[in-house]
Amino acid sequence: MTTVVQTPNTDRDTDIELLGHLYRRAGFGATREQLERYIERSYEDTVEALLNPDPAADIPDDVLERYIHGEGPPIFVGSWLYRMINTECQLQEKIALFWHHVFATGLVKNEHVLSAKNQIKMFRRNGLGDLRTILNDLSRDPAMLYWLDNNENRNGEPNENFGRELLELFSMGVGNYSEQDIKDASRAFTGWTFEQPPPLYPHGYYPAKFVFRADDHDSGEKTFLGVTGNLDGGDIIDIIVKSPASARFICRHLYNFFVADEPQVPSWNDVPPTDPEAVAQMEMTFLETGGDIRSVLRVMFNSDFFKAARFKKVKSPTEFVVGVLKMVRSRSEMAPGMTKYAGAIELMGQKLLDPPTVEGWHTGAEWIDGGNLTERVNFAVDEIGDGSAPGIQAIIRRMQESDAFASADSLVNAALAETGAVEISEITRGALTEFAAETDGEDATSRVVRLLRLVVSTPEYQFA
Repeated sequence: MTTVVQTPNTDRDTDIELLGHLYRRAGFGATREQLERYIERSYEDTVEALLNPDPAADIPDDVLERYIHGEGPPIFVGSWLYRMINTECQLQEKIALFWHHVFATGLVKNEHVLSAKNQIKMFRRNGLGDLRTILNDLSRDPAMLYWLDNNENRNGEPNENFGRELLELFSMGVGNYSEQDIKDASRAFTGWTFEQPPPLYPHGYYPAKFVFRADDHDSGEKTFLGVTGNLDGGDIIDIIVKSPASARFICRHLYNFFVADEPQVPSWNDVPPTDPEAVAQMEMTFLETGGDIRSVLRVMFNSDFFKAARFKKVKSPTEFVVGVLKMVRSRSEMAPGMTKYAGAIELMGQKLLDPPTVEGWHTGAEWIDGGNLTERVNFAVDEIGDGSAPGIQAIIRRMQESDAFASADSLVNAALAETGAVEISEITRGALTEFAAETDGEDATSRVVRLLRLVVSTPEYQFA
């Protein structure tokens, strides 16, 4: 078993490390300067600020589109990544990524990037609200309706794709409903479709709009999870949100995404949660609040189990890339060039806007097979570069102003603190300390840059 070495810390350092943990999970990390600023308020107040983002602190769409404009998928992914890096509304972007994973919808089929873009905007807008609203909006979303064929779901000719996945992968999980429940849920969503937008050429993308076609809707009696009546899609969603099975399923998703890696979703019917008590605590809040996601996250972020879960999650490619870019601060100004990072994330195994299946991405250790790990290390080392990036220059200045260069040990400790207070094994620490000692005598910039490159190449740096 690997022994993890804890570096002794002052109380303030410990508080900053806890705050860093919160920002890696509720956002995409924070620089040391940001953490020094955030530490002026209490942990609980910081959680509230994340849960209730100030619209004035966000990045306006029109400003962003002046610099990252166009209609291709890499362009939109690039603008979304810019938001992740630079917005103060970190949880707003993180929850959009969460729902994008749970309600996986792929461009590979619909090829309508404006619908994909609008779906992410929808998650940004409603993702911290209640599950009833989220599922109602999702059921009216043209990208989802087309992705799962609900535009072909008509009275007398029901298409069960959306109804099945709504229960299996979006809300309840296998084993909590019957085949008849799927059939009647699908009948309830007949007639929920969208207007076909104008052709792409020659004028570009126009939004697709939800429409309800009453002549295609099945108004007959249906029975869903024991409730009988002339049920429509909204009734189905109301019943789903009240179900304990939905509370368990959604809270386990939240735990897997924000707290610690769980087994993959298909096994959840057979494999219990890693921390059943933690998930049960979240479930209770979910049921008490009618599925309010903000309330569940408030309980989770303030819990002991969350605070103790440092470095128990493998960073997704998006988390990894955005975290590195936040550290080096090479993309903190409005400028072209963001689109290349869409390709970098795809090479690491996560193609935003185009998940591999309706199940989303497999997470945890599956993010870091041999090829993907190499791409990660190469990316991080290249972004640190020669040390000229603003973030790296700031790290060097802070280390020069402290006692970081007093010894090899202190230099390693400072480098780890600057890269997120990474917890490392004895073997890794030994290698870093030996390197730091060997470079004694080199100029400060060279020593720090080379050491930071080694830190981001360690296995431990892959964890959040």
